[in-house]
Amino acid sequence: MLLYYIARRILWAIPFMFAVSLIAFALITAPPGDYLTSFAATLAQSGDIVDEARLDALRERYGFDQPFLVQYFRWIWGVLQGDFGISFEWQQPVGQLIWERMALSVTLALATLMFTWALALPIGIYSAVRKYSIGDYVATTVGFIGLATPNFLFALVLMYVAVVVFGSDVSGLFSEDYQDAPWSLAKFGDLMSHIWIPVIILGTSATASLVRIMRANLLDELYRPYVTTARAKGLSEWQLILKYPVRIAINPFISTIGWAFPQLISGAVITAFVLSLPTSGPLMLQALLAQDMYLAGAFILLLCCLSIVGMLVSDILLALIDPRIRFQ
Repeated sequence: MLLYYIARRILWAIPFMFAVSLIAFALITAPPGDYLTSFAATLAQSGDIVDEARLDALRERYGFDQPFLVQYFRWIWGVLQGDFGISFEWQQPVGQLIWERMALSVTLALATLMFTWALALPIGIYSAVRKYSIGDYVATTVGFIGLATPNFLFALVLMYVAVVVFGSDVSGLFSEDYQDAPWSLAKFGDLMSHIWIPVIILGTSATASLVRIMRANLLDELYRPYVTTARAKGLSEWQLILKYPVRIAINPFISTIGWAFPQLISGAVITAFVLSLPTSGPLMLQALLAQDMYLAGAFILLLCCLSIVGMLVSDILLALIDPRIRFQ
């Protein structure tokens, strides 16, 4: 039953992926003009001579004069073969530009997700079980502060504390000696010594939000008749809570995985600028502003893939935890 459920979800994801890629390509090409139009405007502003014949030749070479569907199928056929095209602005294959940044973004997203869950789950359970206690009030106050503080402001404060108190280098994910060095254990250790700052900054608001969700869901379950029945059978209090109410209340918690990855990657652009992180967010924003369509399209397509994979993972986990879902 579970394998059938997983296979059905994967089959549904394939046409959805093509539909999303078509919409993404349409959005990228929707603004008037193309990259060469922006390039010509930049040259004109700087006083350089714009060679229209050369622009027309480049437009024909890159297929900008072709109908929309021809451009789309030309692009998606290349993507299916692992060719994401050439970045017009960087004059490099898109694959070379995005993979390392996407790998760093996914590493940062996974570390932030683990940090968020490690804090939000126990605090949410404690806050619900010890409702209106001092610990609950402290958790609620810290949660509201975490929700109300913008990430870029928290980043500036944490950068000040890290530099003044700990004497740490807080810019980027690597020290200067390892920025262009090949991957090694020493470079991985250097990454781990830098990654804690963006993890705390990005994870704080998400942790505060999930604590509130877990507390509210668990409070709904703690006073259900099945909990009273289990308590009457002599189960210890914490064993009862972790075995039954938490198992039900955690469902919305797991369903957040579907949007956690793309939100952490695309929503961390300002934080990435403040901390000079070599992640995908700043490069994606630059590609969108410059109408670098193949680079921007690759990022949007990968974000959609992450959304679909995240939703698939969350659905599978929900089906594993809650038998009602897979039987329905």
